[in-house]
Amino acid sequence: MTLSANHWDDFKENRVSFKKTQKVKPLKKIPETDAIFAQVAKRNKEVDENPLAARISLDSKAKVKIGNLSREGKARRIEPLKANDHDSEWSEVLVPFGILDIKGENLSIYFGTSAETSDFIVDCLETWWKENKSNYPGLEELAIDLDNGIAHRSNRTQFIKRMVKFALMTQLRIRLIYYPPYHSKYNPIEGCWAVLENSWNGGILSDVEAAINWASNMTWKGNHPQVYLVKEV
Repeated sequence: MTLSANHWDDFKENRVSFKKTQKVKPLKKIPETDAIFAQVAKRNKEVDENPLAARISLDSKAKVKIGNLSREGKARRIEPLKANDHDSEWSEVLVPFGILDIKGENLSIYFGTSAETSDFIVDCLETWWKENKSNYPGLEELAIDLDNGIAHRSNRTQFIKRMVKFALMTQLRIRLIYYPPYHSKYNPIEGCWAVLENSWNGGILSDVEAAINWASNMTWKGNHPQVYLVKEV
């Protein structure tokens, strides 16, 4: 079927529906992108085939404003929810951070009340390990899929310093596997954020408890996530 982009009658006659613009093109692509993807796939395969290794994916989601604010979504209700007509006032801002166990498909979500820092990220990782280490008897290696975010990129001194301490504390060999710059959407945890957004975008996150309840009630691969509020960073 051939249509002219400049003639609306062609579209109406052929019953072409409206299409939402897809955000699929990365802003940039460095020359090494394909080679990095090949290395990521190779290293992930090595870990997944090693019975003494586990692989997790971690990253944060965009900050969430707490208040009587519309999230531009829809909900099945007899009467629509009523939010402020201007999104100019909120009581708090949360920083969602997630850790996904790739093999076990278990998801943990941490809500910070301050900034996303290297310390916040590793504090969450330490909490995750304390809560879940019994699931990994005999584990020798932990591989972590992540992107090049400011707080956990490979040249972030504080992040690497904290990861060394984490390795010493757990006595695990830690392998950091970075996706190419500008391609964070391929990090497995990103799929979890899409599910969370679809889950709560029809509601109103009026307070922190509401945000935690919405996150707790979402499902990933049939399971509810573990959800924590991190008050100290």
